[in-house]
Amino acid sequence: MKFNPLRYLKKVVLFLLPMLLLFACGVYNFTGGNVGEAETFQVSYFQNYATQSPGSTFEPGLDRDFTQALQNRIQDQTNLSLVNNGNTDLLYEGEITEYKISPMSATAQQTAAQNRLTMRVKVRFYNRLKEDAAFDQSFSFFYDYPADTQLNAIKSEAHEVIFERLTQDIFNASLADW
Repeated sequence: MKFNPLRYLKKVVLFLLPMLLLFACGVYNFTGGNVGEAETFQVSYFQNYATQSPGSTFEPGLDRDFTQALQNRIQDQTNLSLVNNGNTDLLYEGEITEYKISPMSATAQQTAAQNRLTMRVKVRFYNRLKEDAAFDQSFSFFYDYPADTQLNAIKSEAHEVIFERLTQDIFNASLADW
């Protein structure tokens, strides 16, 4: 069999091209988070101050559950280590500022046909390695459900949907540096 340099070159290129593309991603991971040189993060406890907002209600455990959801989101989408000692590269802190149920649509009998559960969080993000990436911003999302359904019946699903969106929005604002 005669040596064919063109065929050899094709094999080398086909092998090296995927490797170059993979390494060209640098510090980006497959979920799109850019952690730069950061190695650690901390999510401080998000206090529930929702009752201070007009129309808001108090939901026990909401603060703990949301804090854990944000920690899990960052751990699942980056290779950062969670620390709780304050000596960290990335710091998330804030509070829950709204948790309320509002009627969304009415029936012919002038009663609510659908309710909306809305949650708002205020987030302060600090990046000790890239100070211009810091922000102080509010994030909000909602879950609509039939008015004849009690909140307790849909609370688990509603929180899952709301937390999913809020934590992804916070993650994108802090680490999706496009």
